[in-house]
Amino acid sequence: MINTRWMIAAAGAIGVGVLTASALLGPSTHVRPVAIESKAGSAADPEHASGGCQADKRANLDFTVKDMNGAKVRLADYKGKVILINFWATWCPPCKAEIPWFIEFADKYRDKNLAVIGISVDDSPEDVRTFAEEYKVNYPMLVGLGHDDLRQAYDASAIIPVSWLIKPDGTVFAKAAGIHSKDWFEDKIKALF
Repeated sequence: MINTRWMIAAAGAIGVGVLTASALLGPSTHVRPVAIESKAGSAADPEHASGGCQADKRANLDFTVKDMNGAKVRLADYKGKVILINFWATWCPPCKAEIPWFIEFADKYRDKNLAVIGISVDDSPEDVRTFAEEYKVNYPMLVGLGHDDLRQAYDASAIIPVSWLIKPDGTVFAKAAGIHSKDWFEDKIKALF
């Protein structure tokens, strides 16, 4: 009979190995388990979207989540802007690779009404604050801990990072599950202006 602890330890070692390899390969490595893109004339992949978050469908913005400082943030307040919602965690190497790009985009496209929103899936407010200070994050960082309904609505329960690009009218433009390149994100953002 196999000891349960050894099975858990082996699974953990495999997970650490995968995350380490991802970090060592760097941000130019593309892991694309799911990518939904929608432009005029193209079809979305509804099989990989949930909670009403499909390309050319309305994003569910009916969530209020506290930011890292305890202030309530309503996602619906961002309607009318291009929204980039990124689900991430402080322990996730691919997430850490993408965040500097999002910081740059938040500055570069602020005048064009881009709203970048980070949602930590399972970190405490204190951990998110420490991370935001270290990385000099310039966009709202929300605490998703305890918001399983939000993570499920945005298909961010099984894999992170997961990012959603939402048009000003509230419809979904694209979804990126796993790490994507800076150019991939910038091309999608530019297409929305």
